[in-house]
Amino acid sequence: MITLFHSPRSRSSRFIFLLEEVGAPYEIHYVGIRRGDGSGARDAANPHPHGKVPLILDDGQMVFESAAIALYLTDKFPKNGIGPAIGDATRGAYLTWLAYYAGVMEPAWMMKFAQVDLPGGAPGWPPAEEAMAHVTRTLEAGPYLLGDRFSAADILFGTTFALFMGGPMMPETPLLRAYVDRITGRPAYARAAARDEG
Repeated sequence: MITLFHSPRSRSSRFIFLLEEVGAPYEIHYVGIRRGDGSGARDAANPHPHGKVPLILDDGQMVFESAAIALYLTDKFPKNGIGPAIGDATRGAYLTWLAYYAGVMEPAWMMKFAQVDLPGGAPGWPPAEEAMAHVTRTLEAGPYLLGDRFSAADILFGTTFALFMGGPMMPETPLLRAYVDRITGRPAYARAAARDEG
Protein backbone atom coordinates (compact mmCIF):
# COMPACT_ATOMS: atom_id res chain seq x y z
CA MET A 1 0.00 0.00 0.00
CA ILE A 2 1.41 3.37 -1.05
CA THR A 3 0.82 6.31 1.30
CA LEU A 4 0.77 9.68 -0.43
CA PHE A 5 1.35 12.71 1.77
CA HIS A 6 -0.83 15.29 0.11
CA SER A 7 -2.12 18.81 0.44
CA PRO A 8 -5.02 19.86 -1.81
CA ARG A 9 -4.32 22.11 -4.79
CA SER A 10 -0.58 21.50 -4.74
CA ARG A 11 2.04 19.55 -6.68
CA SER A 12 0.92 16.41 -4.88
CA SER A 13 -2.51 16.52 -6.59
CA ARG A 14 -0.99 15.12 -9.77
CA PHE A 15 0.22 12.06 -7.88
CA ILE A 16 -3.32 11.04 -7.05
CA PHE A 17 -3.77 11.17 -10.84
CA LEU A 18 -0.64 9.06 -11.40
CA LEU A 19 -1.60 6.53 -8.71
CA GLU A 20 -4.97 6.14 -10.41
CA GLU A 21 -3.29 5.70 -13.80
CA VAL A 22 -0.89 2.98 -12.64
CA GLY A 23 -3.58 1.16 -10.68
CA ALA A 24 -1.61 1.16 -7.43
CA PRO A 25 -3.24 0.48 -4.06
CA TYR A 26 -2.89 3.71 -2.13
CA GLU A 27 -4.12 5.84 0.71
CA ILE A 28 -3.88 9.58 1.13
CA HIS A 29 -2.54 11.23 4.26
CA TYR A 30 -3.66 14.87 4.18
CA VAL A 31 -1.17 17.36 5.64
CA GLY A 32 -0.83 21.11 5.85
CA ILE A 33 1.97 22.94 4.04
CA ARG A 34 3.38 26.43 3.79
CA ARG A 35 1.77 28.14 0.79
CA GLY A 36 3.29 30.60 -1.64
CA ASP A 37 0.99 33.36 -0.39
CA GLY A 38 2.39 33.04 3.14
CA SER A 39 -0.53 31.04 4.53
CA GLY A 40 -0.29 27.59 6.05
CA ALA A 41 2.43 26.09 8.19
CA ARG A 42 4.73 23.11 8.32
CA ASP A 43 2.87 20.01 9.53
CA ALA A 44 4.57 17.84 12.15
CA ALA A 45 2.78 14.81 10.68
CA ASN A 46 4.62 15.24 7.37
CA PRO A 47 7.93 13.32 7.18
CA HIS A 48 9.27 15.38 4.24
CA PRO A 49 12.54 17.00 5.39
CA HIS A 50 11.32 20.43 4.25
CA GLY A 51 7.65 19.98 5.16
CA LYS A 52 6.61 19.87 1.50
CA VAL A 53 4.50 17.59 -0.68
CA PRO A 54 4.45 15.25 -2.53
CA LEU A 55 6.04 12.41 -0.63
CA ILE A 56 5.21 8.72 -0.73
CA LEU A 57 5.90 5.95 1.75
CA ASP A 58 6.07 2.40 0.46
CA ASP A 59 6.99 -0.41 2.84
CA GLY A 60 9.21 1.89 4.88
CA GLN A 61 10.79 3.56 1.86
CA MET A 62 10.35 7.33 1.61
CA VAL A 63 10.41 8.88 -1.86
CA PHE A 64 10.04 12.59 -2.59
CA GLU A 65 10.64 14.95 -5.53
CA SER A 66 8.18 14.71 -8.40
CA ALA A 67 10.44 13.09 -10.99
CA ALA A 68 11.66 10.49 -8.49
CA ILE A 69 8.12 9.59 -7.42
CA ALA A 70 6.98 9.32 -11.04
CA LEU A 71 9.85 6.98 -11.92
CA TYR A 72 9.41 4.92 -8.74
CA LEU A 73 5.69 4.40 -9.27
CA THR A 74 5.87 3.63 -12.98
CA ASP A 75 8.71 1.14 -12.44
CA LYS A 76 6.91 -0.55 -9.53
CA PHE A 77 3.51 -0.68 -11.26
CA PRO A 78 4.29 -1.33 -14.96
CA LYS A 79 1.01 -3.05 -15.88
CA ASN A 80 -0.65 -0.02 -17.51
CA GLY A 81 2.48 1.07 -19.41
CA ILE A 82 2.56 4.64 -18.05
CA GLY A 83 6.36 4.44 -17.79
CA PRO A 84 8.52 2.70 -20.40
CA ALA A 85 10.44 -0.23 -18.90
CA ILE A 86 14.18 -0.78 -19.09
CA GLY A 87 14.91 -1.95 -22.63
CA ASP A 88 11.93 -0.11 -24.14
CA ALA A 89 12.92 2.10 -27.09
CA THR A 90 11.33 5.15 -25.43
CA ARG A 91 12.93 4.65 -21.99
CA GLY A 92 15.75 7.14 -22.66
CA ALA A 93 13.33 9.84 -23.80
CA TYR A 94 11.11 9.15 -20.77
CA LEU A 95 13.98 9.54 -18.31
CA THR A 96 15.11 12.67 -20.14
CA TRP A 97 11.67 14.30 -19.88
CA LEU A 98 11.42 13.51 -16.16
CA ALA A 99 14.85 15.04 -15.56
CA TYR A 100 14.08 17.96 -17.89
CA TYR A 101 10.98 18.79 -15.90
CA ALA A 102 12.87 18.94 -12.59
CA GLY A 103 16.23 20.22 -13.76
CA VAL A 104 15.30 22.64 -16.55
CA MET A 105 11.63 23.58 -16.68
CA GLU A 106 10.93 24.28 -13.01
CA PRO A 107 14.09 26.38 -12.50
CA ALA A 108 13.42 28.28 -15.73
CA TRP A 109 9.82 28.99 -14.69
CA MET A 110 10.92 30.10 -11.22
CA MET A 111 13.47 32.49 -12.73
CA LYS A 112 10.69 33.94 -14.88
CA PHE A 113 8.30 34.12 -11.93
CA ALA A 114 10.93 35.91 -9.82
CA GLN A 115 11.60 38.22 -12.78
CA VAL A 116 15.29 37.37 -12.79
CA ASP A 117 16.57 38.09 -16.27
CA LEU A 118 20.00 36.70 -17.06
CA PRO A 119 21.16 37.06 -20.67
CA GLY A 120 21.03 33.60 -22.21
CA GLY A 121 19.44 32.10 -19.11
CA ALA A 122 21.12 30.87 -15.97
CA PRO A 123 24.01 28.40 -15.84
CA GLY A 124 22.43 24.97 -16.20
CA TRP A 125 19.15 25.89 -17.85
CA PRO A 126 17.83 28.13 -20.63
CA PRO A 127 15.30 30.95 -20.38
CA ALA A 128 11.71 29.72 -19.92
CA GLU A 129 10.76 30.73 -23.46
CA GLU A 130 13.55 28.62 -24.94
CA ALA A 131 12.59 25.61 -22.81
CA MET A 132 8.95 25.99 -23.81
CA ALA A 133 9.96 26.18 -27.48
CA HIS A 134 11.58 22.76 -27.10
CA VAL A 135 8.41 21.36 -25.50
CA THR A 136 6.29 22.91 -28.26
CA ARG A 137 8.43 21.39 -31.03
CA THR A 138 8.09 18.00 -29.35
CA LEU A 139 4.31 18.28 -29.00
CA GLU A 140 3.96 19.36 -32.63
CA ALA A 141 5.13 15.83 -33.46
CA GLY A 142 3.03 14.53 -30.48
CA PRO A 143 0.35 14.15 -29.32
CA TYR A 144 2.44 13.36 -26.20
CA LEU A 145 6.01 13.94 -25.12
CA LEU A 146 6.87 10.38 -26.20
CA GLY A 147 4.99 10.69 -29.48
CA ASP A 148 1.91 8.49 -29.53
CA ARG A 149 2.52 7.17 -26.02
CA PHE A 150 1.06 8.81 -22.90
CA SER A 151 3.41 8.64 -19.90
CA ALA A 152 3.92 9.96 -16.40
CA ALA A 153 6.04 12.73 -17.94
CA ASP A 154 2.83 14.06 -19.51
CA ILE A 155 1.24 14.10 -16.06
CA LEU A 156 4.04 16.31 -14.73
CA PHE A 157 4.02 18.69 -17.68
CA GLY A 158 0.31 18.66 -18.50
CA THR A 159 -0.91 19.35 -14.97
CA THR A 160 1.62 22.16 -14.58
CA PHE A 161 0.50 23.70 -17.87
CA ALA A 162 -3.12 23.40 -16.71
CA LEU A 163 -2.28 25.52 -13.65
CA PHE A 164 -0.18 28.23 -15.28
CA MET A 165 -1.16 28.44 -18.94
CA GLY A 166 -2.67 31.77 -19.87
CA GLY A 167 -0.89 33.63 -17.08
CA PRO A 168 2.27 35.73 -17.20
CA MET A 169 4.52 32.68 -16.99
CA MET A 170 3.04 30.75 -19.92
CA PRO A 171 1.00 32.10 -22.83
CA GLU A 172 -1.86 29.88 -23.98
CA THR A 173 -1.59 28.50 -27.49
CA PRO A 174 -3.96 26.17 -29.36
CA LEU A 175 -1.29 23.44 -29.23
CA LEU A 176 -0.84 23.70 -25.46
CA ARG A 177 -4.59 23.95 -24.87
CA ALA A 178 -5.19 20.77 -26.86
CA TYR A 179 -2.39 19.02 -24.94
CA VAL A 180 -3.77 20.06 -21.55
CA ASP A 181 -7.26 18.97 -22.60
CA ARG A 182 -5.91 15.53 -23.60
CA ILE A 183 -4.20 15.12 -20.23
CA THR A 184 -7.01 16.46 -18.03
CA GLY A 185 -9.67 14.63 -20.05
CA ARG A 186 -8.44 11.24 -18.90
CA PRO A 187 -10.76 9.29 -16.56
CA ALA A 188 -7.97 8.92 -13.97
CA TYR A 189 -7.69 12.72 -13.79
CA ALA A 190 -11.39 13.02 -12.93
CA ARG A 191 -11.08 10.32 -10.27
CA ALA A 192 -8.08 12.11 -8.78
CA ALA A 193 -9.84 15.48 -8.78
CA ALA A 194 -12.67 13.95 -6.77
CA ARG A 195 -10.20 12.88 -4.07
CA ASP A 196 -8.03 16.02 -4.05
CA GLU A 197 -9.84 17.78 -1.20
CA GLY A 198 -10.49 14.68 0.90
